[in-house]
Amino acid sequence: MRKHLLRICVGLALVALFILNNLGVVRLGIIRQMELWSYDQRLLITMPGGVDDRIVIVDIDEKSLAQVGRWPWSRTVVARLVDQLFDRYKVAVVGFDVVFAEPDTSSGIRVLDSLARHELKDDRGFTTVLARDRRKLDYDALLASRLKGRPVVLGYYFSHDTGGPARKSGLLPPPVLPPGGLAGGEAAVPVETGYGANIPILQEAAGMAGHFNPDPDRDGVTRRVPLLQEYRGAYYEALSLAVLRTLYGLPRLQPVFPHSGSRQLEWLQAADMRIPVDDTGAALIPYRGRQGSFTYLSAADVLNGTVKKGQLDGAIVLVGTTAPGLMDLRSTPVSAVYPGVEIHANMIAGMLDNSIRHAPSYAQAAELVILLLAGGLLSVVLPLLGPLTALGFSALLAASVLIGNLAAWQHSLVLPLAATLIMISLLYLANATWGFLSETRAKRQITGLFGQYVPAQIVTTMSKDPEHFTMAAEEREMTVLFTDVVGFTSISERLSPQELATFMNEYLTAMTAIIYQHGGTVDKYIGDAIMAFWGAPLPDPEHALHAVRAAQAIRSRMVTLQQEMTVQGFPAIKIGIGINTGLMRVGNMGSTYRVAYTAMGDAVNLASRLEGLTRQYDTWIIAGQESRNRVPGVVWRELDLVRVKGKREPVAIFEPCGEEADLAKEYGDDITMFNTMVVAYRQQDWDRAETLLDRLIERKPDRHLYLLYRQRIRQFRADPPPPDWDGVCTFTTK
Repeated sequence: MRKHLLRICVGLALVALFILNNLGVVRLGIIRQMELWSYDQRLLITMPGGVDDRIVIVDIDEKSLAQVGRWPWSRTVVARLVDQLFDRYKVAVVGFDVVFAEPDTSSGIRVLDSLARHELKDDRGFTTVLARDRRKLDYDALLASRLKGRPVVLGYYFSHDTGGPARKSGLLPPPVLPPGGLAGGEAAVPVETGYGANIPILQEAAGMAGHFNPDPDRDGVTRRVPLLQEYRGAYYEALSLAVLRTLYGLPRLQPVFPHSGSRQLEWLQAADMRIPVDDTGAALIPYRGRQGSFTYLSAADVLNGTVKKGQLDGAIVLVGTTAPGLMDLRSTPVSAVYPGVEIHANMIAGMLDNSIRHAPSYAQAAELVILLLAGGLLSVVLPLLGPLTALGFSALLAASVLIGNLAAWQHSLVLPLAATLIMISLLYLANATWGFLSETRAKRQITGLFGQYVPAQIVTTMSKDPEHFTMAAEEREMTVLFTDVVGFTSISERLSPQELATFMNEYLTAMTAIIYQHGGTVDKYIGDAIMAFWGAPLPDPEHALHAVRAAQAIRSRMVTLQQEMTVQGFPAIKIGIGINTGLMRVGNMGSTYRVAYTAMGDAVNLASRLEGLTRQYDTWIIAGQESRNRVPGVVWRELDLVRVKGKREPVAIFEPCGEEADLAKEYGDDITMFNTMVVAYRQQDWDRAETLLDRLIERKPDRHLYLLYRQRIRQFRADPPPPDWDGVCTFTTK
């Protein structure tokens, strides 16, 4: 225990952070977000599914808007809809998830009244007919007559205006609880300052109404419905609760607190129904499934009477809309776009079935106890266990917490889950990281020691996964690169031993850094030369591309390196780079006394020869055919077809000139022209080849490559090649 004391203290500090979050001293937003996510996942995997036929949604859908007209409809249409629902289809109760906020003047009654008061006030015939038929033209009164005496619940909304005067329109229904009706819990229920309600004639006729205010969480997802909202001290019920109370004959609503003197509301009691709520008066929505968990009927079909009789007998009907243009779509755990009217349907079904889940008042305290027990246990035990045992113990504890939480969920209790699981995961990760760092400290020391002699990647790879790594020689397709300083012998003769050492250290360090940056392995330094390869010890499917890019980066770095060395008094230098791709043997090779991780084979030898040819063609980089074939996206200049010393077969050699996307058009045209010239040259079309060369030399008169081909062509004009000439240039020296 003393050995692991610091590790235990770190674990306990992590536990303390989660406890402070539980107590509200600190706020960890990620835990809140993950708690919401875990709630959604539990909800999704436990939804009952199926269709609940007790509740029917009469949908003001696109079909209805197309047949009846755009919303809002004339009150005569709504009155006919109410008549159809009650008289023809015998429904039990109707709830409107819409608000009738303005009078319906579509009959022209306002214009007629104005004429009767002014222009036609002396026209007895006009005023007599208007007085006789006025009731027929008052569409609001017509709808009110259809609502009166029937179990209809209207909808409205509250608003919370923070700036300026509160907006109020229409007539509010009687509150479900009078001022002081929540005893000591009033402060938790949202207090509203304004509202948008139905016009008085309709509200007075219906009597009942419920608000349809959403209550989205911080992420914009609707998971609960505020069953109560406060306005001027009184409490008003939600649409779903008003519909249910209307269905059961308006039983009295009774708030229930967990114990005497508690300020946290836990239940709403209506007759034998007990509805769990949180301290703000909101209830969790018991989503039955995705959209379509309740029967949808087009309002147009109900108006036209095409719905089968008996289909709605005794049903609870909600009139709402799914038409996107009417803006009653919400983000929910079950769908990013979900009709608001179906949220009310889910709430009503949940209250009927007593299936609304409850987040009890002791949930926070229960989480605190679990955090203390699980966190303390893991903080002390994990440092004493091995990696696999620690993983198993942590997984077992997390599984136990999860199973217990799901068991509570199945009994309609919602307990916090995310914080405990995150804490367990972080404690395991912290201990695993600590153990990893401790165990790899010695490996890092070995890496630092042997990385001086062999490529650091080899040591690092071996230390990470020694069982799956072998340094035994094997055959692989790889890419090898050689670099060499041009005229190094004459340069070294002009420098003192100390200057030469400084010169070489700076040069080799700069080149090696670039090779490492591009994933290469430095095989060896041979005086001023460097041999590096790609594709071992770690496989690299793009070894040719990485080698070519490393060569281009080396060329760019040499420009600035030359300037830096000139400032220090060193002579300007140029290097040659040879690249080749092919099969080669790679692994530990050497003698009984000394071995080295290196690559060998014809492909390696060819790369060395290609590096030597850079002097002949006065270019920085020469690559073989196989490397060129494996590197797309690069513009290549075909330099020649050559037969190098020690090989019978000719090889095509190329110069990488740059990325296609970055190459200047003028430079790209020169390369295309040169490649065309090479084709003409091999076809012995001396006139065309020389014409193209003249144009190239005119642009760059001092380019050795162009002058080399001009000299060859002039020689071939004077002394034509034999009939079997294949265009190959043979080199007899390295």
